Amino acid sequence: MLALQPRKRFAKDTVLIVDGTLVPTREHTIAERSKNYRYSTNHQGIIDADTRRVVVVGRPLAGDRNDCKAWEESGAKATVGKTLVITDGGYPGTGLVIPHRRERGQTELPDWKEEDNRSHKQVRARVEHVFARMKTWKILRDCRLKGDGVHHAMLGIARMHNLALAG
Repeated sequence: MLALQPRKRFAKDTVLIVDGTLVPTREHTIAERSKNYRYSTNHQGIIDADTRRVVVVGRPLAGDRNDCKAWEESGAKATVGKTLVITDGGYPGTGLVIPHRRERGQTELPDWKEEDNRSHKQVRARVEHVFARMKTWKILRDCRLKGDGVHHAMLGIARMHNLALAG
């Protein structure tokens, strides 16, 4: 009953922020060794930039899956549709708003791009703070649930995070 219900539509001026997070799990059928050498699942979390509430949590994928693939395969991309989504530099070629990068042979970015990246980083930090707050729950630091239990735990924690923000 506490599980997060994904939104079907978003307002026209809504800005969303997406990022992936690894949840360590002992269920080896759905997890793989990831960059932290633990069996983990990759979850794509999407928050509303204004309210900082979690709006979508994608299906868990193996922890060795990069964020570009996880964005499409988890169902997160299909859920947001054409809504404006910003993210970090790990999603090139996905159509999401990512920070400016230097081109080949360029030593530094122009000042306007540096300023744009600075504001982008400040807004995107909100999703990192949400993940940090969600991972204070022990179940997301070492999940022992089988099958879809990892996904349901993530949805439940997202819902409780939203309830805590609502006051």
